[in-house]
Amino acid sequence: MPTNDAGPPPSGEEVPAHTDIAGDTPAPPGIEEIVHSATDATETGEVADGELLDETEAVAGGDAGSELLQAIAERDEYLAHLQRTQAEFDNYRKRMLRDQTTHLERATAGLVEQLLPVLDSFELALGSGGTDVERLRKGVELVYGELLGALEKAGLERIEALGKPFDPEEHEAVMHVEDDGGDPGVRDVVRSGYRFKGRVIRPAMVKVAT
Repeated sequence: MPTNDAGPPPSGEEVPAHTDIAGDTPAPPGIEEIVHSATDATETGEVADGELLDETEAVAGGDAGSELLQAIAERDEYLAHLQRTQAEFDNYRKRMLRDQTTHLERATAGLVEQLLPVLDSFELALGSGGTDVERLRKGVELVYGELLGALEKAGLERIEALGKPFDPEEHEAVMHVEDDGGDPGVRDVVRSGYRFKGRVIRPAMVKVAT
C-alpha cells in the first residue's frame, strides 16, 4: 500500500495557507484569516452589515453593562457613607445641645443656690415684726449686701459713674445740668449700671454737666 508522503516542497514553491506541511489536512484559520474572510463576505454580500454590527454592539454592550454595574455599586457605597456621616453629625449635634443645656442648668442652679441666703434673710425680716425703722433699714441693707455679693460672685460688676467723664458706652444721659465750675462729666446717678463678665448689660442712667 503506497504511503502519502509527499516530502517537503521543492525550494521556492509556496505552501498554501491552510495546508499542513506534514500532510494534506488544512490547518485551522488564524485571526487574520477570520477577519479577512468576514470582510470578503461582507463585500460580496454573503454576510449583511447588520450582523457584524449586532456582534459589535453585543461586545460593547457587555462592557457598558459591566461599567454600569460598577458605577451603581460605587454610588450605593457613597450613598451609604453619606448616610452614616449624616447620622453621626446629627448625633454629635444632639449631644452638644444636651451638654450645653446641662451646663446651663448647672450654672443656673449654682446661682439660685447662692441666692438662697438672701431669701432666708427676707423671711427673717418679715417674721421679726415691730415698727423699728432703724432695724428695718439694717435688715434691708443686710439683704441687699447678700444679694449683691451673690451676683458679684456670678460675674456681676457695678459701673462706677459718679464723677467720671461721660462715656456713651457705659452711661446713658437722661438729663443735662449746668456746669457748676467743675469738670464736665457725670454729676448724679439716677439708676446704677452693671457689667456682666466685662460686658455692659445695662448702662448707668446719669445726669451730665456740660
